[in-house]
Amino acid sequence: MKLLNKKNALIAGGGVFTGIVNSILGAGGGMLAVPLLKLLGLDTKASHSNAVAVILPISILSAYFYLKAGYVTLKDSFIYIPTGLLGAIAGTFLLRKISSVWLNRIFGAFMIYAGIRLLLK
Repeated sequence: MKLLNKKNALIAGGGVFTGIVNSILGAGGGMLAVPLLKLLGLDTKASHSNAVAVILPISILSAYFYLKAGYVTLKDSFIYIPTGLLGAIAGTFLLRKISSVWLNRIFGAFMIYAGIRLLLK
C-alpha cells in the first residue's frame, strides 16, 4: 500500500487546513471537515458526527494556546461553556431525528448566512 496516494494527501491536507481555519477563525473547521469527510465517502450524518469529533481536540488545543497567550480568560468563557454543552446534547439528539436531506439544507443555509454576514461586516 502506498503511503502517499491521492486519498491520504487529501486527508492530510484537509486536516492541516481544517486545523488552521478552526484556530484562526475560532470556528469554521466543521464547515471544511464535513465536505471533506463526505468527499472521502462518509454519509451526511457520519460526516457531521465525525467533524465534531475532529474539531473537539483541535478546539481544546487552540483554547490552551489562546489562554496561555492571554487572549482568553476562563472567566469570560464560563458563560458559554454550560450553555454550549446543553446545545451539544440537544444537537446530538436532533441529529438522529433530522433526515440527511434536511441536514444538508440546514448546513448549507447556515454556511450561506454566515458567509453573507461576514462579508457585510
